[in-house]
Amino acid sequence: MSRAFQSLAIPASAGIGLRSPHITEMLTRRPSAGWLEVHAENYMGEGAGVEALERLREIYPVSVHGVGLSLGSARGLDRDHLERLRKVCERFQPDLVSEHLAWSVADGAYLNDLLPLRYDEDALAIVARNVETVQDALKRRVLIENLSAYVAFADSAMSEAEFLSELVARTGCGLLLDVNNVQVSAHNLQYDAKAFIDALPAAAIEEIHLAGHATNHVGTDTVLIDDHGSRVPPVVWALYQHAIDRFGPRPTLIEWDTDVPVLDVLLGEAMWADMLTASIMFSRKQAARREQTTETRAPPIRLSVEAETTTSMPVLAAFAAARCARSCMPAALVSIEEEYHVAA
Repeated sequence: MSRAFQSLAIPASAGIGLRSPHITEMLTRRPSAGWLEVHAENYMGEGAGVEALERLREIYPVSVHGVGLSLGSARGLDRDHLERLRKVCERFQPDLVSEHLAWSVADGAYLNDLLPLRYDEDALAIVARNVETVQDALKRRVLIENLSAYVAFADSAMSEAEFLSELVARTGCGLLLDVNNVQVSAHNLQYDAKAFIDALPAAAIEEIHLAGHATNHVGTDTVLIDDHGSRVPPVVWALYQHAIDRFGPRPTLIEWDTDVPVLDVLLGEAMWADMLTASIMFSRKQAARREQTTETRAPPIRLSVEAETTTSMPVLAAFAAARCARSCMPAALVSIEEEYHVAA
């Protein structure tokens, strides 16, 4: 049953993934959170969780993230699953809807994994057709997420970033940039993570994901596993800084799916994302001011919360973040990470 909700557009700030252990606390405490994201497949039926999300949807902007469409399936999409997704979107009226660049269905068997594609023209035609089918059914733009990978097809004709860019051009879809997935794939497949981000079309990036990963040792090698089971590590924060510096602020989600901690830990991770974004934008404004006043004495800086602040951070936290100049940012990230681990 669909209902009308007050329009709550997702802000270019940090939100958290809504997990079942936190639903009651979210309803009773109503903590400050930029927005919430839910997995579509968890809300395709009825029950207490669905009713709770309807109540939370009146308080927070909501994004729906799918994991079961299998956009890379050559035989096309499961129309029943797509219809269930359409009903979820009709019911909760999310501001953003996303899915993975992956396949997970073969001969009617559903695999409990998101598997990579071969990046070539044939695969591109299949995914583009499936994305257009989804967008036609939902009557909205869908965001496609880059995948975490552990192996790659030797005969791919293009990179994943090139594939995503061409998919955007053909279908008009948007992109969900999972920064942790970039780091995991870049490490495992030995490519430049920053170059991957730089190759994506900036205008298509409508959402960013942050998460932790596990490190497995295989002989003398290490393999990163995208388990969403820990705090965002310094290397991912640094890559996130690069993304924000290139694309500007974007709605950013803290993902945590295994060993889910108490709610305040997720809210704290979201706070660090907002602080880092604010620091980057502050440094950018300062650099612009310096360029404008190179030959004259710079006027005194008067900070106006309404005029100059783009996040809802506490003022003291904003000033703490702003003290970090661009030249010391990487070191500051490590320092921040160490400090909040000690504090936790």
